Amino acid sequence: MLTLYQGYKRIMENCLENARVLREGLEKTGRFDIVSKDKGVPLVAFSLKDSSKHTVFEIAESLRRFGWIIPAYTMPANAQHIAVLRVVVREDFNRSLAERLVSHIDQVMKETDSLPSRVAVQASRIVTVDETQDNMDGKKTVKKSSREIQEEVTLYWRRLASEKRTGAC
Repeated sequence: MLTLYQGYKRIMENCLENARVLREGLEKTGRFDIVSKDKGVPLVAFSLKDSSKHTVFEIAESLRRFGWIIPAYTMPANAQHIAVLRVVVREDFNRSLAERLVSHIDQVMKETDSLPSRVAVQASRIVTVDETQDNMDGKKTVKKSSREIQEEVTLYWRRLASEKRTGAC
């Protein structure tokens, strides 16, 4: 006889396995950085490796035509230059759906590659590394580009993800 705990455990193991399938599929595209941990809550949060032409918001918008509602949002304070897509794997999200989502994301990425860049207009507004600013105490600080900040935050998230911790995400 299957106990309630054993049933819940099987459901969660299945969800975690489907999250793994999704994560590996996204990694195989070579276009995304996975920022979520693979233990705890069955979810996959990922950002674009190259967001110089298109954004995760465009990807989320394009996926809607396939029926996917994948939230895209920026990270909280001190990491707001990072934008991610997040998929929470529920009980009814099976391996077939995970593979189909990866296929649709890949299709959307190929389509967006052929479109003109929406980010190009914003690129002219990005502060470059060479600019400096005097502080009140007379010291000079270097301003970083959005891309550099994104790379730093991604490295920080990877370090957090590789540490042995308990809990979610």
